Formats: sequence, structure tokens, C-alpha cells
Amino acid sequence: MSAREHDQHEHGHGHGGQQRAAGTTDAGRAVLEDDALGVEERWEGFYVARGRIWSGRPNALLVEVAEPLTPGRALDLGCGEGGDSVWLAARGWAVTSVDVAPTALARTREAAAAAGVEVTTEQHDLERSLPEGPFDLVSAFFLQSPVAWDRAAVLRRAAGLLAPGGHLVLVDHGSAPSWSWHGGHDFPTAQELHDGLALPPEEFEAVRVDAPVREATGPEGQVGEVTDTVVVVRRRG
Repeated sequence: MSAREHDQHEHGHGHGGQQRAAGTTDAGRAVLEDDALGVEERWEGFYVARGRIWSGRPNALLVEVAEPLTPGRALDLGCGEGGDSVWLAARGWAVTSVDVAPTALARTREAAAAAGVEVTTEQHDLERSLPEGPFDLVSAFFLQSPVAWDRAAVLRRAAGLLAPGGHLVLVDHGSAPSWSWHGGHDFPTAQELHDGLALPPEEFEAVRVDAPVREATGPEGQVGEVTDTVVVVRRRG
């Protein structure tokens, strides 16, 4: 559930998303931090505070993980404006795109139509509901948020939607550049992220638990290195 930073990465917020095309506006940031608003109001306000936010490109780590997989049913949690969803659909996946913000879902549908692909959009507050499975791929990119929520419980339920042989791909911010509003925060390691899911080892196996480093670009052209935490698990069977 985090609004993505200006770091060339696409989507993600928890109750709802993608690579930034430009910086988050002060208005967008303020509405996310307004405790008087509900979850949907915060994220809808974030998106309507400006025009299209993210770049529309898929996350590089999604491409890396999903490209070798046989297309099936995919669930994009916190789809934002649909960059990952559109990329998956173009490669033959039947994609369900989920966000809490109606404007994000509308932009996802627009992006899919522009690309000539089909996606199914569903509005969910992830703590309250999830789409019906099973899915062969569940992706959750930068599903971090200033809104308090039981993310681990949501991700465990999402893993439970996997078909046998299906993969959960979880990517988080592992560090933040100096210009980020995440600056000064402590981030869990990839192993801590994996262990926090508390998935039964007899049902799920860890395929990847690591922390790759990449270059990030700030809204004013700043350049710095940041770490992502990556967890990929596969449902046995």
C-alpha cells in the first residue's frame, strides 16, 4: 500500500499501486496521511489529486519472475494504474486487477484498452475481501502504506488463493533514498518478510528470498541506490 516513490518502480499500496512518472504531489501525500479519512477515501484522494501518476511500465522484478512461468490466472493486488496487469495480460495471463481506489481501477481499464488487452477489475479493501481463486500467480508489489492494517494476514489469505504450483510474488521497499517520504523508516529484511508470512512449510516452499539493489531517480533528478526485498513462494502440489 505505499505510494511508490520517484524511483522508476511501478505500483503498490496495501488496501488498494506503480513506476512513477513524476513526483507525488503535496496534496496526494497529505490525503494519505489524513487520519480522519477512511481507507478508500485516502487512496481515491491520492489518485484524483493529479492526473496519471505511474509510468505504465511493468516492474522489472515481475518481468524477471513471471516471464518463465506458464500463463494462467493472475491476481494483481494494489494494481494502481495497471502497468503490471497490462503486461501480464499481453502475455496471455487472465488478470484480475484489484485496488481500493475507483480512479485507479478506471485508469487500469483505460491502460488495458489502449494496449488492446482485457483485464478484470475489482474494488476491494483487502482487509475485508479478496477475489475468488484459485490463481496461478499472485503479485503484491510495494504493498506498503501509511494506513495501519494487518498486512501479514492479508498476504496469508492471498497465498491461500494459489492453485497448486502457483506463485506468490512479494516485493517491498527494503530501503529508501534521501528524498523519499519513507526516509528514516526501518524496513524488514527479506527473511523477516518471508518469516512474517508464517506460511505452513508443508504447503508452501520458498523459491526466492533476497534483496537486490537498484538505482533510483528522484523527482529532481537525484540518483541513489535503494534495496528491494523480494520473496517468492510456491504452493506445493
